[in-house]
Amino acid sequence: MRFRRMKTVALAVLGAGLLATAGCGGSDGGAAATPSATASSAASGVQGTVKVLAAASLTGSFTQLGKDFEAANPGSKVTFSFAGSSQLAQQITSGAPADVFAAASPATMKTVTDAGDNVGAPKVFVRNQLVIAVPKGNPKGITDLPALTKPGVKVALCAEQVPCGAAAKKALAATGVNLTPVTLEQDVKSALSKVTLGEVDAALVYRTDVKASAGKVDGVEFPESAKAINDYPIVALKNAPNAVGATAFVNFILSDKASTVLTNAGFQAP
Repeated sequence: MRFRRMKTVALAVLGAGLLATAGCGGSDGGAAATPSATASSAASGVQGTVKVLAAASLTGSFTQLGKDFEAANPGSKVTFSFAGSSQLAQQITSGAPADVFAAASPATMKTVTDAGDNVGAPKVFVRNQLVIAVPKGNPKGITDLPALTKPGVKVALCAEQVPCGAAAKKALAATGVNLTPVTLEQDVKSALSKVTLGEVDAALVYRTDVKASAGKVDGVEFPESAKAINDYPIVALKNAPNAVGATAFVNFILSDKASTVLTNAGFQAP
């Protein structure tokens, strides 16, 4: 009798254990997926939004790299503000909240570093070179910088304080060309749009902008552009709302994967 009672208790305990095991490995599997995704995100150390201020000429490539960064860091979100580098530098020194700054020239980056708004030293991640953008088919037959001074040729340049404008000034000086543009734009995308809209006959823009135009304009190379190549530096910002994300994004842009995307877009390796 005593043996029968002990056997009954043992079977009850065994049955409870089996039920508990079955409950942990249920067929729906839904509860296990969420912790896995969370663990992956936590392992990267990046959570939340990473706000990046970047030169207008980086629009296409950085938009793609932002998606790549999010895919590599579940739980993160990259937002961008693209504009002329000088305008963005002014925003940063005025206290605009941001995590990362990618400029189109060391001179505009210096505005930020002189104000002490950076963390660590900026690092150059790509270089860019000017070309003459002309309407498809080059109807004015422009082949060099002196051709931009011919009667009836309307030219757009970036303003001098903008990196593409400073580079244009240097290239024109190297050629000895005295050019009077019909408009001075605040970023390179605006200068290019003057060509695509038919408002000017030519504009000095970056090679990458012509490539990104998807055949809407032609690019005319000129040798003097080699004297005005722009280095692009990137840095995490001191008062970054997402300091971990800022560091991670800068490191990502300096990676081989990002370098491949950037060179495919027409940028040069530093």
